[in-house]
Amino acid sequence: MNEKIIQQVKQRYGIVGNYEGLNRSIDVAIQVAPTELSVLIYGESGVGKEVLPKVIHDNSARKHNKYFAINCGSLPEGTIDSELFGHKKGAFTGALDDREGYFGVANKGTLFLDEVGELPLATQARLLRVLETGEYIRVGESEVRKTDVRIVAATNVNMQKAIREGKFREDLYYRLNTIPINMPPLRERGKDIELLFRKFAYDISEKYRIEPVRLTDDARELLLRYKWPGNIRQLRNLVEQISIISQEREITSEMLRSYGVTDDSLGETGLVLHGANRMEHTADTHSYEKERDLLFQLLSSIGKEVKDLKELVHSNMGTMQTVPAESYRMYEEDTPNIGTSVQYGRQGSVQQPQPYIVNEQRYQPQGGMPYSDRHIQEVDIEAIEDTPMSNKELMKKNIIESLKRNNGNRKKTAKELDISERTLYRKIRDYGLDF
Repeated sequence: MNEKIIQQVKQRYGIVGNYEGLNRSIDVAIQVAPTELSVLIYGESGVGKEVLPKVIHDNSARKHNKYFAINCGSLPEGTIDSELFGHKKGAFTGALDDREGYFGVANKGTLFLDEVGELPLATQARLLRVLETGEYIRVGESEVRKTDVRIVAATNVNMQKAIREGKFREDLYYRLNTIPINMPPLRERGKDIELLFRKFAYDISEKYRIEPVRLTDDARELLLRYKWPGNIRQLRNLVEQISIISQEREITSEMLRSYGVTDDSLGETGLVLHGANRMEHTADTHSYEKERDLLFQLLSSIGKEVKDLKELVHSNMGTMQTVPAESYRMYEEDTPNIGTSVQYGRQGSVQQPQPYIVNEQRYQPQGGMPYSDRHIQEVDIEAIEDTPMSNKELMKKNIIESLKRNNGNRKKTAKELDISERTLYRKIRDYGLDF
């Protein structure tokens, strides 16, 4: 890694920071520039991926030819082929003249395809052909044209996930990913955050002829702890807001918090690069099985709480007729939002508890099916079992009752329980049910 050349590139393109990962990305861009290899730049939105294609183009043999930066996500799907490859007059409504697309105009130059993961599959097939053979066909004609264009692409999506879901061609991915480069997120760059803040502050002060804002020590620490979900773009916007709106020129941590910079703002995107050529999501995949287990656990907990409430009522009053409202208020304060809904009478007495609500649906504490909006029955506290069921027992009981209501129809039962038929079959087998 040639530190001198890297510093020269930083000065030329206004790149601020000394983070090792940033220097490594610049170094790879410089090394790959003289070649004709395709480059795929990874990085979250707002990290500054657009600067590396310029570095590659300006240090290549194509530097005297044209350079185009295209945001694939902003091109309408209906006209994207025309934008990239051109069209013939009369090819579609509105095609009043022949038009050369970017691949024709940028011949001998460089095309930067930002957000390449947003390309539709049909366009991906055309792009793959250009990369492999240098040939393309304009929309509405049959003549094969040749072009000599170098492609540098960038993405902020999980390409491996997009391939698994059929949203991106695997062969195109490997063709673009000849040289992968990772642009690190701002939250990993440490002291670079303060340097960028200072740069943006001085840029704004020169532009608007105002005194630049400065950070106190506690404000610097807060900036380093914040996770910056919008990366450099978010930091620039923050400095602009503070510089124009704030009357104070010395910025404290309290002032930063008023602009949304907090200690607990995670701002994670779940996008992580392992090495230089692999991208995965760290967030767990959504699991409805976990949600159901949690729901059954809550139902069981509610049953125990109602039992404790019944014992409290008997011990304090000796009967179930009238209970002071304060007792129920104390119970409500210690109970989560999911639980028995208590209504108060006009003179401080408490009416019969109503069915509890989970995810906007009403349930009986004994595991019955949801009430309809027009037929809500009251819950008899005496009818609630003294010992709360386990999750397994609750599920088994719900399955048995639902199967009986549906005369053993497993498809209807699965739909009623909001589980898949496969899960229902497995539960029936595990519980040894004869249906």
